[in-house]
Amino acid sequence: MRRALLASAEMVLAERGVEGFTLRECARRAGVSHAAPAHHFGDVTGLLTALAALGFETLIAAMQEARAGIEDPTERLRAIGRGYVAFARDYPERFQLTFDWHRLNHEDPALRAAGGAAFEELETAIRLVAGMPDEPLEGDLLADLVHTWSLVHGFSHLLLSGQLDHTGTGERVITDLLEGVIARVRVSAHSGARKRSDKGM
Repeated sequence: MRRALLASAEMVLAERGVEGFTLRECARRAGVSHAAPAHHFGDVTGLLTALAALGFETLIAAMQEARAGIEDPTERLRAIGRGYVAFARDYPERFQLTFDWHRLNHEDPALRAAGGAAFEELETAIRLVAGMPDEPLEGDLLADLVHTWSLVHGFSHLLLSGQLDHTGTGERVITDLLEGVIARVRVSAHSGARKRSDKGM
């Protein structure tokens, strides 16, 4: 029943948006009693939060599938970027909701865990490109991570909104855009290594 409610919730979300989203309509679509959604999710926020957690899990799967079997760090980062964009393209409703924090329960354990795991995919990719697989990101490299996330996320939004239709480009462009990120990460890593060396002298 939980899966059926999540499936119906995604349909309602796609047709009516968050503002027109109701537990009653989700129950009707799933063919269950009006009380069933509240029993499983508590309220509208609970159901939307569960759907957002599913969105993060789908995003993780898309990035992991895209990078499967790739050992080279730069190719891995490119693949993860393509996987991120593919998730947005294939699941636009989940993508929009997953990052719409106004209607979600930020303290929900499942949402926090899934969001953290998705962030870790990007973080690990940046650390590998920087040649620092076991060190936490800080300083310029942390800024590079935010830059990378902003790039793939912003590109995904532009793609979904149709803003790129007139350019004749598609998600393949994300690979080219990430080249700048890769170069920036390498510069940051070199600079960080030099600073640590100077401190050790």
